[in-house]
Amino acid sequence: MAPEFIIAGWGFAILLLLIVLRAPIALAMLLVGALGYVHILDWTALLNYLKSTPYHLFANYTLSVIPLFILMGALAERGGLARELFAACNALVGRRPGGMLMSVIGASSAFSAISGSSVATTATFGRAALPELLRYRTDPGLATATIAIGGTLGILIPPSVILVIYAITTEQNIAKLFIASLIPGLLATALYMLAVWLLVRKRPQLAPPCDPMSAAERARAFREVIPVLLIAFVVVGGIYAGIFTPTESAAVGCVAVLVVGWMRGDLPWRELKAALLSTAETTAMIFAILLGAEIFNAFLALSQAPDLLALWVTEQSFPPYGVLAVLLLTYIVLGAVMDELAMMLLTLPVFFPVVTGLDFGMSTEEVGIWFGMLVLVVVGIGLTAPPIGLNVFVISSIAKQVPIAAIYRGVMPYLAMDILRLVLCVAFPGLSLWLVRILT
Repeated sequence: MAPEFIIAGWGFAILLLLIVLRAPIALAMLLVGALGYVHILDWTALLNYLKSTPYHLFANYTLSVIPLFILMGALAERGGLARELFAACNALVGRRPGGMLMSVIGASSAFSAISGSSVATTATFGRAALPELLRYRTDPGLATATIAIGGTLGILIPPSVILVIYAITTEQNIAKLFIASLIPGLLATALYMLAVWLLVRKRPQLAPPCDPMSAAERARAFREVIPVLLIAFVVVGGIYAGIFTPTESAAVGCVAVLVVGWMRGDLPWRELKAALLSTAETTAMIFAILLGAEIFNAFLALSQAPDLLALWVTEQSFPPYGVLAVLLLTYIVLGAVMDELAMMLLTLPVFFPVVTGLDFGMSTEEVGIWFGMLVLVVVGIGLTAPPIGLNVFVISSIAKQVPIAAIYRGVMPYLAMDILRLVLCVAFPGLSLWLVRILT
């Protein structure tokens, strides 16, 4: 075995051990990357590298989109927009068996257009929708599982912070990735609703309907949700139409959410201050992980292991879809035990050169976009799959009376739909690329 693979293998092993021991992800990646860098070169080379790398990394204009999207989601969470979306969806379908669960999924899908975070979406609807679901005797495990699953739409339906990080790590076009993610995101919404319909068709007692609304109540619910839908349309539509860059769209969305929340009195200074503090904390965490990943990736680049692995795979003439299946299975396994951001930053420097080196009958750029959509699907699976589904733990912390085992049982039908969606996206790349080819 080549010494490069041995060095890289030891680096991965030590990093995974530190993660298992609950070391901070950013610190673990930075420490292992720095020691690997020194092992290949020396301390002087590392210090010279660190002298300029953090500045050039964080001075990247593209990164400014991350705090803006996080702030937009934080303002939307505290401005009551999720509550209004849920009420409007309930006015449409809530009177049918399973309708309230479908309302959670539909509202989460719309809310994802103004919040690029799965955790924020899950926490928001845990507070906005769960009390109503339980009041109407919805099965607690299924109710909490639906909120956790709806939260995964936050990383797929644009804008998505995870997708921005994928774009930066793999040097892909953010706007094209946002365009590509729309159809897989809407497909996820449709399949989740199908799962609810199949469940309540067999066991209607799992999700009873809510009380019928009067015409005046429905009209009020639809009227109050108009500003939210307009913000989502401007943010996403502006990117698709080429009016805004993703960064400009995030800035416009922040101002729009702030104005709507202030005019309605839902964003007093206390809530605004909390949103700003939450944004700063989340942004600092993400940027620290990005710096750690940058140092670790520099170590991998010096070892040349990713390039050598990609070359070896292409020389072996393995079936491209067979290699892709192995990589996606690896993501599913890792996603069940690792944070999704750390998992992406850890694996992409190795997996991306392998995938783009294979012949799928598409250009390298299209393969990069398509693979990004597949990564988002498997990351979403990891957010809710046992034993460590981050969204499940978020909703469990809100619904302390619901056993976590019951939540995982409720998640299983949705995970089956996720596997179906993954198969469809692999078999039909056009689901991810059709809009990109038309709009760009």
